[in-house]
Amino acid sequence: MKTGLVMEGGAMRGMFTCGVIDVLMEQGIAFDGAGGISAGAVFGCNFKSRQIGRPIRYNKKYCRDKRYKSVHSLLTTGDLYGVDFCYRELPDELDVFDRKAFRENPMAFYVGATDVDTGKIVYHRCADGGETDMRWMRASASMPMVSRVVEIDGYRLLDGGVVDPTPYFYMKEQGYDRCVVVLTQPETYRKEKSGMLPLMRLALQRYPKLTEAMAKRHEVYNAHIAAIRAEEKAGKCLVLRPPEALPVHRTESSPEKLELAYQMGRKEAEKRLGEIRAFLEK
Repeated sequence: MKTGLVMEGGAMRGMFTCGVIDVLMEQGIAFDGAGGISAGAVFGCNFKSRQIGRPIRYNKKYCRDKRYKSVHSLLTTGDLYGVDFCYRELPDELDVFDRKAFRENPMAFYVGATDVDTGKIVYHRCADGGETDMRWMRASASMPMVSRVVEIDGYRLLDGGVVDPTPYFYMKEQGYDRCVVVLTQPETYRKEKSGMLPLMRLALQRYPKLTEAMAKRHEVYNAHIAAIRAEEKAGKCLVLRPPEALPVHRTESSPEKLELAYQMGRKEAEKRLGEIRAFLEK
């Protein structure tokens, strides 16, 4: 039996995930492997580096900083979230990402991104938290329309959540047969067809396979979550999700609201610690 931690994306809804993983780290709960999509990758990597509190700390500190996220950055670089600031200055200088701890932790860590040429998911196992891994994490979290395509390892990539809402089934394929899944939407949530599709097709016309995937995204998401719910009811996985809609939007700039989402994650994890331990020890 191999245990796995699975983390959904959702941009700043990922503060819920940060609350969950901080409690897991504080309680000494470990896994054989972990996988994240989008925010689940860029925030979840701190589980492997064992840096309790890091993502909520830097997000609250810099969420209103124009270097971190701004329309100016989008208009001048093609990225709403400043690439140099988010993936170099912040982890290398301002709130240092512990690459040594990341590298030495034997837990496997996977991130998924969407290949814009095929419209399919591609997964990467992170090795050391270095430049290549950071580019994969950036690709996984690069939202279409507000991010440039990321070129890495022969692929052209964007947000993994377009085609694979969570890495749960990928992790199962890798042999992680006892997974704790962290979702960032409540159980009643159903994704609806985006009203932005005509604009997306126009803006992304160079990537027809990507736009095809985005047109079906709501159907894929709802089917994926329904399949996880079936696995949960069968006792094959344990799911932690917000009890209600989180008080943040995808590009939230309020430190107070980010803290609220984070505390919701902490509360849910603390409430279910006994269940989590029992599930992983079966």
